[in-house]
Amino acid sequence: MTDQTVIDIAGKAIMVAMKIAAPALVSTLVVGLLVSVIQAATQINEQTLSFIPKIVVLSLTMAIAGPWIIQTMMHFTIDIMNTIPLVTR
Repeated sequence: MTDQTVIDIAGKAIMVAMKIAAPALVSTLVVGLLVSVIQAATQINEQTLSFIPKIVVLSLTMAIAGPWIIQTMMHFTIDIMNTIPLVTR
C-alpha cells in the first residue's frame, strides 16, 4: 500500500463523512437560526426553547435521510473492500 493510496482513501472518507453529516447539520442550523430570529424579535430569552424544535427537525431529517446515509456508507465500505485485493499486490 502506497502513501498515495492511503491519502486517496482518507480523502474519500472525509468527503463521505461531510456528505453524511450535511443534512443533519444544515437542517439544525436553519431551525436554530429561525428560532433565534423569533426569540430576538419577541425578546424571549429562554435558552431551552431552541432545543425542542432542533430535536424534532433533527429526528425528522434522520428519518428521511437515514436510508440515503446508510446506502452511502455501504457503497463506501464496499468500494474499500473491493480495492483491498488490488492494493495488496
